[in-house]
Amino acid sequence: MRRMMKRMGLVLVLFVSIRYVLTTPGLWHALVADASLLTQHVAYPAQHVQPARSTSEVTFSIAGPPTISAGRIDAILTAYDSPAAGLGQYIYGTGVKSGIDPVYVLAIFLHESMMGTTGEAHKTMSPGNERCIPDRPCVDQQLGGYAQMESWQGGFAYLYTLLYAGYLKGGISSKCPCVTVSQIVPLFAPSADGNDEHAYIQAWEHAVQAWRAGAMKV
Repeated sequence: MRRMMKRMGLVLVLFVSIRYVLTTPGLWHALVADASLLTQHVAYPAQHVQPARSTSEVTFSIAGPPTISAGRIDAILTAYDSPAAGLGQYIYGTGVKSGIDPVYVLAIFLHESMMGTTGEAHKTMSPGNERCIPDRPCVDQQLGGYAQMESWQGGFAYLYTLLYAGYLKGGISSKCPCVTVSQIVPLFAPSADGNDEHAYIQAWEHAVQAWRAGAMKV
């Protein structure tokens, strides 16, 4: 009898929950709208990368499906008056192909050049503000030299390739595979180059959190 009453109670709770979702304005639409991202999170395979060292590092792993939509990426770029506005779908799609959450690439773009509105990236179309590399023209050598990309699309493609092959797969250093923000920054923006590694990690993680929470500008 007790088991039967428990089953009846579960059925009643399930019925009330479904009725609430179906009759609450906007809730059903929100669940349906987010279904594709939820499906990607469930289906995404586990990555064979260096184990994270803390709870924070688990939270800020760049490997994974998108946690913001292509439309949100465009809206954020537009909010910053970025010259890359309109490339939301490209940035999103390239992230899916690379197995990298595009919110992290967007955060790099923000930290390096305020979304392409300041510094060398405004000229070089390089979201990661890359120094000179063999297969790109080297410009402004009097400032240390920067890689000139052919387009913003090309700049994002290069940054995704760098993160995937260099950090996730370990091509850039014997210290990698590197998957989390705190593992990547000491190699991507080392203090030896005049960077504040701690501040970079904090800024990168803060932007990711803020955009995931719905903010436009951080």
